[in-house]
Amino acid sequence: MEALFLVLGIPLVGGLVLALVGHRPYARDVNVAFSLGTFVAAVVLTIEIIADGPLFAWDKEFFIDPLNVFLVTLTAFVALTTAIFSRPYMRLEEEHGKMTPRRMRLYHSMYHFFSFTMLLALTTNNLGMLWVAMEAATLTTVLLVSVYRTPASLEAAWKYFILCGVGIAQALFGTILLYMAAHPVIGQGIEALLWTNLEAVKGQLNPTIMSLGFVFLLLGYGTKVGLVPVHNWLPDAHAEGPTPISAVLSGLLLNVALYAVIRCKVLTDGALHSRFAGDLMVGFGLVSVVAAAFFLSRQKDVKRMFAYSSIEHMGLMTFAFGMGGPIANFAGLLHMTVHSLIKSAIFFAVGHAAQKAGTQIMEEIRGLLKVSPTVGWGLMLGALAILGMPPFGVFASEFLILTTAMRDLPWATPLLLLALGVAFAAIFSRVQPMVFGDTHLKPLAHPPALVPVFVHLGLGLMLGLYIPPYLDGWYRQAARMIGG
Repeated sequence: MEALFLVLGIPLVGGLVLALVGHRPYARDVNVAFSLGTFVAAVVLTIEIIADGPLFAWDKEFFIDPLNVFLVTLTAFVALTTAIFSRPYMRLEEEHGKMTPRRMRLYHSMYHFFSFTMLLALTTNNLGMLWVAMEAATLTTVLLVSVYRTPASLEAAWKYFILCGVGIAQALFGTILLYMAAHPVIGQGIEALLWTNLEAVKGQLNPTIMSLGFVFLLLGYGTKVGLVPVHNWLPDAHAEGPTPISAVLSGLLLNVALYAVIRCKVLTDGALHSRFAGDLMVGFGLVSVVAAAFFLSRQKDVKRMFAYSSIEHMGLMTFAFGMGGPIANFAGLLHMTVHSLIKSAIFFAVGHAAQKAGTQIMEEIRGLLKVSPTVGWGLMLGALAILGMPPFGVFASEFLILTTAMRDLPWATPLLLLALGVAFAAIFSRVQPMVFGDTHLKPLAHPPALVPVFVHLGLGLMLGLYIPPYLDGWYRQAARMIGG
């Protein structure tokens, strides 16, 4: 319980402290220190859950189990590496005049409030509090996306706010319907919104209300996941916000929203005893994969291109969890992990490349190997990893998803293969000249701090070759809990 208190308390205190001193020169180090504290607390919490099993806290308002504990650690880890990356990156943004002291204070404080809301969403047992945390995450990221105060960033923030506001309203209605289904079985009060209580009586929940509720929950939280056709906010938010925010949006927030959908799917499956929820997820996931793959070929902005890549991969995860079963669920969880690591690493490399070139337009970014070999190789290896080249972990998870689809949904396999092929061609054809093309830019005097890039890529490579026993055990336990 103490570890959980620290996991939630450290980023909350960090946000309050940095709201006061976030504009100071030492604020970047304070930002890293609070992120490190959160990660250490998350590791301790994970060790406790591995040793003692699921944990309740604060009168069952919080619940940690094998499904969410490693997501908590993954969230804290990526938040830490992103904070490390943002130290030199945001310093240069300040030197270039894009960040004022007031904006730096807003950026640092909202960064930790954003981490707090994601960790709250992952650890709460209350589906009402889950909705509140997701709404709070929306509000904090709106401020982060618009922090540059350019017309394009303000437009992206407003689009994000409006579309996700509509989506989160649908999720609220779905949560109300869940309460309606639980009320006759559990009774009035907050007990009817606790996920563990609902899971215990899911077979007695009204199937009609549950099916309707899941439709609204999938559309609502699916907006935050970035599923087509409610994805329009995502490319703009990624392209116009600071690169560290693009990394945590793509690597973390999308995972948390999909986690909310998975929790709701477990309840719906138990109430309906049918594939209704899974079929909906398969449909939305497949449409997202195919549509995003073809949108990729039309992009000129490098961050928008990788934003559409995130839509593609979130669609693939949704498709996997929709199929259900131990192998597909295992593959979906593995894909959540490696996508978070690889995509955030790509945004780190892209951020330095765009900062050096002074633009995010891919045709104007050339010869990264000559400008900075570490940036060039980081981007090239990251692109190959996210495209599913072996032996990276994305290859392993995509292979499991495709082979399961061949067995269970053979009609969908050609569509998946077509989408993955189009995505490979679109991304590789644009990244290759960015890395190996000719350039007139001078090499960087000092190599940028890209330790987070190669740490993430190294972990992504390891998960393609070897999954540690603790992590393998988590995948298996969580896959069984999701069922389907």
